[in-house]
Amino acid sequence: MIKMILKGVMMGVANIIPGVSGGTMAVSMGIYDKMIHAATHLFSEFKKSMQILIPIVIGMALGIVALARIIEYMFDKVPFQTNLLFIGLIVGGLPAITGKVKGKTIRLSHILAFLLFFALVAGLALLGEQEGTAADLSFSAVNVVKIFGVGIVASATMVIPGVSGSMMLMLMGYYNPVLSEINEFIDNLISFHVPGLLEGCKVLVPFGLGVVVGIFAIAKAIEIIFEKFPEIAYWAIIGLIVASPVAIFLMNSFGTITLLTVITGIAALAAGVIISLKLGEE
Repeated sequence: MIKMILKGVMMGVANIIPGVSGGTMAVSMGIYDKMIHAATHLFSEFKKSMQILIPIVIGMALGIVALARIIEYMFDKVPFQTNLLFIGLIVGGLPAITGKVKGKTIRLSHILAFLLFFALVAGLALLGEQEGTAADLSFSAVNVVKIFGVGIVASATMVIPGVSGSMMLMLMGYYNPVLSEINEFIDNLISFHVPGLLEGCKVLVPFGLGVVVGIFAIAKAIEIIFEKFPEIAYWAIIGLIVASPVAIFLMNSFGTITLLTVITGIAALAAGVIISLKLGEE
């Protein structure tokens, strides 16, 4: 239970960092298949699914709420080490996926899947270097529908390994506005400012509902793909994972690099790999 919550925390933190994929982190932590199965069999295997989903959701919420500002502080003060930590967390999960295709014949379709999805992540990162115009979150019927749709797109990409949900929000101009709304909602919750909480709900409720719908919709599609084309799917995920460090380098600032930052950065990279391998163990 505690270990599953910690894995959820890592996913939650990953989802708020542009260029880092929550889906990739789920793969690295060894819970991706279980999470997809639980989401698509929620009603037919309700008890078993909830035992998997509840600690993950709790962990993700803790990661987003409790660690968002800490991670933001780390990126501000020690960006090089923090980026390498997340690269280590991602790379540490790669052996678990390559093991799925080890010893099997590599076909042209596998190579194409790898290259296509590698290019997809790297291309999105290049497009996402600058955020678009900040979106309007004022309360109106049209904006509620828009925010619901944005929640669907963001959550769907969060579930796909290698594709950063926060990067998609950035491309659509919703990243900073939504993150500000979350932080403001937390502040209002701590001070128990009811009018502020109600105001925040006008944005976060439709966004949250969109997230839920998006996760279940894409989870079913992913399950079908894994049933029909498992090897192609794994090679596509390998392409997404390998491209993720490239996306992190393209999307994030690394600050001033000195001999000390390189040494501590290598230590952070190694720590990330070890943490990922340990959390990925059954």
